Amino acid sequence: MSDSSARDQARDNAIPTGGVSYDRIEPDQNVWTRRLVIFLRIMAVVSIAKGLYHWAQVTGFVGGEEEAFENQSMAWQTATIYFAVIELVAAVGLWLATPWGAVVWLTTVVSMAVIELMFPGIYGGSLTVVALEAAMLAAYLALAWMAARERPP
Repeated sequence: MSDSSARDQARDNAIPTGGVSYDRIEPDQNVWTRRLVIFLRIMAVVSIAKGLYHWAQVTGFVGGEEEAFENQSMAWQTATIYFAVIELVAAVGLWLATPWGAVVWLTTVVSMAVIELMFPGIYGGSLTVVALEAAMLAAYLALAWMAARERPP
């Protein structure tokens, strides 16, 4: 009988726990990284909307006869086509949370701000657009900074 109980005790000690170590699971381990990914996905949806809006301008789905694509200046047409393409490319990269997606998105943000500030004749020079672009840029930089700090070097 003592031989049987010794074997049972040895078997119980040898049963694996399925590789789960409760010491490694921390719920707050990557909270800033998750927030950054959520932010990138939200910005992807915004970029899709902006890109589709620019394509709607190119194809004539928005605006009247006097606002038609063909009736606009060459600078306006060029900027609109640029943003129609690059916003959708950025949206794909942002949704996948790839480094190139963030770079393309940052390019669109800075490009729109520069066009609004330096070339007000193209889209009207709205300071509200510049402020929104700057706020999105600041939010991204803050989240990226916090996400980088939570990962050890």
